Amino acid sequence: MQALTFDNVSCTFPARGRARETYTAVRETSLTIADGEFVSLVGPTGCGKSTLLNVAAGLLAPTQGQVHVLGQPLHGLNREAGYLFQADALFPWRTALDNVMAGLEFRGIASELARESATQWLKRVGLEAHAAKYPHELSGGMRKRVALAQTLILEPKLLLMDEPFSALDVQTRQLMENELLNLWSQDVRTVLFVTHDLEEAIALSDRVVVLSAGPGCHPIGEFDIDLPRPRDVQEIGLHPRFVELHAAIWQALKHEVLKAHGLLGA
Repeated sequence: MQALTFDNVSCTFPARGRARETYTAVRETSLTIADGEFVSLVGPTGCGKSTLLNVAAGLLAPTQGQVHVLGQPLHGLNREAGYLFQADALFPWRTALDNVMAGLEFRGIASELARESATQWLKRVGLEAHAAKYPHELSGGMRKRVALAQTLILEPKLLLMDEPFSALDVQTRQLMENELLNLWSQDVRTVLFVTHDLEEAIALSDRVVVLSAGPGCHPIGEFDIDLPRPRDVQEIGLHPRFVELHAAIWQALKHEVLKAHGLLGA
């Protein structure tokens, strides 16, 4: 079964400050993601990667085209998806444990059962000893672990991730990438991952989709990542095939990055 399908999707908005003019962020994009597949979207800054995630989440209705989730047309919010944002989305007045159990409580699960499940998830992400701490008492990496647990405890069939580790330092980001791969391998879910970091995309993914520069972004290339699993992101970058894939994808991406920054012909 296909977990997520974009069928000829376009997203057009009124141009800011320009009466009767429009801006097309995404143009005629078709993309299919298989059940259990880990797919990364890469492209220049502002090319529409996050717009596609918002469409997949049901937060934004396409101007044209259709989205299907598990074979069914998407209307309204995508109840099968969990969304991990770039910025922290934890409740500052809740402890780590209370943050993780929040979604279950909102669904009407009894507090005792929600707390038991949240405790197990904190253990899975290595934060059982920090259950009583508030977000401001946790490091950036710890907060991301809490956010992962908070999302995965709801058992989404589709995980949408919008540059979730970009604000972390290099060492912490690599630790979080390995943590994500470990959790994903234990309970394979479909992942649509947005990143501007090509190394991150290759290290994590089954497939990397390159998007054109905006306006009117659309896929211009797809690359199967045939690197062995399980992977360690620190070590996989030394693999000869990693270097080959990086060179090939960069060739497809380079022109679009230069175009986005107005450097073509410079």
